[in-house]
Amino acid sequence: MTASDVQKPKSSPVEAAFAAPEGTSWNRVDPAFTWYRRLLALMVAVPVAVLGGAGLGVRLNWGAGAALAVLALLAGAAVWFVAGRTRESWGYAEGRSDFYLTFGTVIRQLVVVPYGRMQVVDVTANLLEQSLGIATVRVRTAATTADARIPGLSLQDATALRDRLAARSETFSTGL
Repeated sequence: MTASDVQKPKSSPVEAAFAAPEGTSWNRVDPAFTWYRRLLALMVAVPVAVLGGAGLGVRLNWGAGAALAVLALLAGAAVWFVAGRTRESWGYAEGRSDFYLTFGTVIRQLVVVPYGRMQVVDVTANLLEQSLGIATVRVRTAATTADARIPGLSLQDATALRDRLAARSETFSTGL
């Protein structure tokens, strides 16, 4: 059997529509992003279950309070288990003239931002992100719907990406 006899697996139309640009591959976010999502889920689900359940139990009846608590904990558990898939859905690629971003598990999205349209590239990190050593890079354009963010990058990767995108945006400036 020769190399030409081995066929590449055929990709589905969905995979082709959300594929990385020609000659590139998706850069994925840091594994700490999974823990970030899980901790956020806990920080919301537990207080809603305890405080909301107790409050509703006192106001209406304990059955309604228990139902709210169970629903909040089930929602938190769902986010906990989906957090890994969510992290895997995020990817970015730097093309020759455009920046590509893909994300989404249920509703997949592919965003293409021309370097010449970038106006601001910044790095932010809330306290939880800082404690996990990750940050979010946000790319802003003149069109408010074209803003893109890449969460869950290591601090070093976020800073390096910010610098590269800022340099490329100056190189491709449209003079607007």
